[in-house]
Amino acid sequence: MSGDNTPKEIRFEGAGVSPGIARGRVYVARDELEEVVRYRIAPSQVADEIARFETALIQTRMQILQMQQRIAESIGAKDAAIFDAHLLVVEDRTLIDEVLRKLETELCNVEWIFQEVATRYAETLNRIDDPYLRERALDIQDVTKRVIRNLQGKDPKTFLALNEPHILVAHNLTPSDTANINRANVLGIATDLGSRTSTGQHVLLDGNDGWLIVDPTPKTVAEYAEIESRRARVTAKLKELRETTSTTRDGRHIVLSANIELPQDVDAVKANGAEGVGLYRTEFLYLNRPTLPTEDEQYEIYRKVAERVRPDPLIIRTFDLGGDKLAPGTVDIADELNPFLGWRAIRFCLENIDIFKTQLRAILRASIVGNVKIMFPMISGLDELRRAIAVLDECKEELRSSKIDMAERLEVGAMIEIPSAAICASVLAPEVDFLSIGTNDLIQYALAVDRVNEKIAYLYEPTHPAVLRLLKMIADAAHDHNLWVGVCGEMAGDIALIPLLLGLGMDELSTAAILVPRVKRAVQSLTIPECRELVEETFKLDTGSEILARCLELADKRYGDLLG
Repeated sequence: MSGDNTPKEIRFEGAGVSPGIARGRVYVARDELEEVVRYRIAPSQVADEIARFETALIQTRMQILQMQQRIAESIGAKDAAIFDAHLLVVEDRTLIDEVLRKLETELCNVEWIFQEVATRYAETLNRIDDPYLRERALDIQDVTKRVIRNLQGKDPKTFLALNEPHILVAHNLTPSDTANINRANVLGIATDLGSRTSTGQHVLLDGNDGWLIVDPTPKTVAEYAEIESRRARVTAKLKELRETTSTTRDGRHIVLSANIELPQDVDAVKANGAEGVGLYRTEFLYLNRPTLPTEDEQYEIYRKVAERVRPDPLIIRTFDLGGDKLAPGTVDIADELNPFLGWRAIRFCLENIDIFKTQLRAILRASIVGNVKIMFPMISGLDELRRAIAVLDECKEELRSSKIDMAERLEVGAMIEIPSAAICASVLAPEVDFLSIGTNDLIQYALAVDRVNEKIAYLYEPTHPAVLRLLKMIADAAHDHNLWVGVCGEMAGDIALIPLLLGLGMDELSTAAILVPRVKRAVQSLTIPECRELVEETFKLDTGSEILARCLELADKRYGDLLG
């Protein structure tokens, strides 16, 4: 009796990051870095270890510069600039001096010392709930591996030189890994599956829904061919929406804006049909530099962005980090056990008035363009908001007395991202011109959950009944005082939740520019009465999963092709 030798299809479920479907042979990249062994050295060997360390740093710096040059020539200087942070790690005197100090005191090999110091730095940044700093932690980890590889005399990773088409599977890929791979031969990438697949197997990678399918059956291959064809048709239709407005089927216009971080992001705003910028994060101006940005420097950047966005609005959020992210020596800081609940955003600004005023004056000067609005982050109560507005008024007087032009009137908003502000929204509303809801932090604070902590990430529920009630409180308070209210967190880009947000009364949605066409299509497919009816129904439900299911039901009915 002959057995069936046909390989069985195996599916691994993950999280889709980049849309698309790829099929081919898999290459599993193993971490080729040998374990760093600790061994003692004599005091007389310290100088040799320092020389080895300096040579490895120089070698690493040259590799990064070569990589940066290659990226700049192939895809542009903007993308190559991500390696500026890597160069800063190699040149970080605090880190280097700590390594040299520990070499003298601990008398063990430099690989071990460097790995210990750099790992501690990265872990410290990783504990801070800030996306930018988590990325800097990854930069440190990437550079650490490169320096140690150079100390060990290792050649570049073998998978970087593959010359056949393949799907790359790895436990983790660093930025320099992805920069160095041969793009012409990499059909797709999946991470954190390295121990469960073998090089050479046929796989199908679904970047939309996060599936990696090993040895897919002919039936599965045919199904995915149809899915890919269907998605291509949907994408083509979405491109046609760029010049249309985000108006519901019953005629209600919902302002659809984009979130940006860098001035060059403005290109994507217009390309995707957004109505201006609903959240301009200004933190990039303060990071990875030896001095604070000047008023003139900030003014020039804000003005140019405003001119490119005009006539649509540009909402600038003031500095939203802690003092520990600024250039060393700029401000006196102390270690904080929990920076997420600590001295950051408006709290930091109100204690560092000179830094705050410099930014406010720059924004006020840029307001002469005519479309600039300002927004204060992390407001927790009325006193804080009034203090921020008072500082803004002082800046206006200073500019008037110096006869410097600015807009006659500048709209001022408060970001509602702390439960206390949501509960007191009716008290805050009379002081401002609009409210903008930062749902990411609001949900984390309300549910006491760190959404990047894998052990409790399942508790991060945008449809939790408590979150819905907070959102309704905010929207009702805004409308009671004739203000518009918007959402600039990730909820605004989740098409499954658009019916819920419209039913709660949101007037504006601001999301990543690339998501704007999908959100616009969702808005155009709905009516306000059916969304309000949905909200009434959800307030009778007891769990987030029940509420999400009801939202998905309406979303699937109106634009199921987007969900699929």
